[in-house]
Amino acid sequence: MGAALDRFALGDRPTPDFIASMRRLYPTEPELDALFVRKLERRAGPEYRRQSIAELRACVERMLAALGIEDYRLEDLRWFTGGVSKIQLGFRLDWTDPKLGRRSERMVVRMDPNEGSNTTSRLREYEILAAFAGVIPVPRPFWLDRDGAWFPEPALIYEFAEGVTKPTATTTGMVSGLGTNFGPQLREKLAPQFMEQLARIHAFDYGAHRFESMTAPAVGTTQNAEWQLNRALRIWEEDRGEDLPLMDVAAAWLKANLPTLDVVSMVHGDYRSGNFLFDEATGRINAWLDWERGHLGDRHRDLAWTTHPGFGHYSEDGKTYYICGLIPKDEFYDRYSAASGLSVDPARLEYYRILNCFQIIASVTATATRVAGLGKSHQDVLLTRVKGMESITGLELMRLLKDKI
Repeated sequence: MGAALDRFALGDRPTPDFIASMRRLYPTEPELDALFVRKLERRAGPEYRRQSIAELRACVERMLAALGIEDYRLEDLRWFTGGVSKIQLGFRLDWTDPKLGRRSERMVVRMDPNEGSNTTSRLREYEILAAFAGVIPVPRPFWLDRDGAWFPEPALIYEFAEGVTKPTATTTGMVSGLGTNFGPQLREKLAPQFMEQLARIHAFDYGAHRFESMTAPAVGTTQNAEWQLNRALRIWEEDRGEDLPLMDVAAAWLKANLPTLDVVSMVHGDYRSGNFLFDEATGRINAWLDWERGHLGDRHRDLAWTTHPGFGHYSEDGKTYYICGLIPKDEFYDRYSAASGLSVDPARLEYYRILNCFQIIASVTATATRVAGLGKSHQDVLLTRVKGMESITGLELMRLLKDKI
């Protein structure tokens, strides 16, 4: 017991040897590896302190000065609610854009707390948003504070997008799109866009763009699955404070059944209701948000995530289950293949369902709990609350593994 406690205590104050061992045991993409190292090297630092509006105004002004923007008016700074892992500040900027002339527009600062519940890259979000302009609705990215030169932590500044994540009259989907009921009329308008835009993401010509933050895995190998599994294992092993035999069983199965990649696709990483904004009057999707888990890899990772049972609900008559509250379950994969021209492999879909459950448990049981305990986040109460997802996801993981082992 004492040895185990000593091992788990390393998560609070990681040593150089511990960090090196995690890198050696669980190699992953270079950008993510650097982020994991940064996380552990900073973990023994101070607790989160909320910046005041005045302090963040000074950060925005420092950024504008560094960019050479002198003739501007900065106003209406305010916090945005929501968001588990990132801090978001809104403001209006009246300024002269070198390319577009005089403008007045609303912008958003998306910034890490001292440590978030997800270790992700603002550079990657910036690059993906820039690449998808004109392909699907995304907010325009303006500037990137890659290393926290202007803000307390790395930050992305992008266009404010109008819209809502759920109907204003509904009482469903109160937590980030979980089980949102859009109703028959909105469902009919949103569902075709939802499918078409997922298809465009997966069929996107990533080779026409240069991505500093992403490395494409090799087709015909298990490299992608290894990177994604090692990412989840690293989260679990770096942050956990307890043993959980189910995770050991799942990890062993995942290691022994790595699938081969057939096509490299852009993967959103969190494609579901709650992560798009739409106009309630027209039913038009205005923007896809939360690209922080985006990567180049296997489309089945998205498909397994989007079809997770917790994101959908049954129809009003209780007979039809709707994926993300939008598409009948028995239509989803056929409509996806028709829109994308890509096949769906049931075996790979099952693999990524299991991996997604593993990652959810790792995030809520290990990272969220440790980050909240160390006072590193602005959402410590919510991070503690999400640990309740462990039991529900654990039951789903056991169900998925039952016939595999």
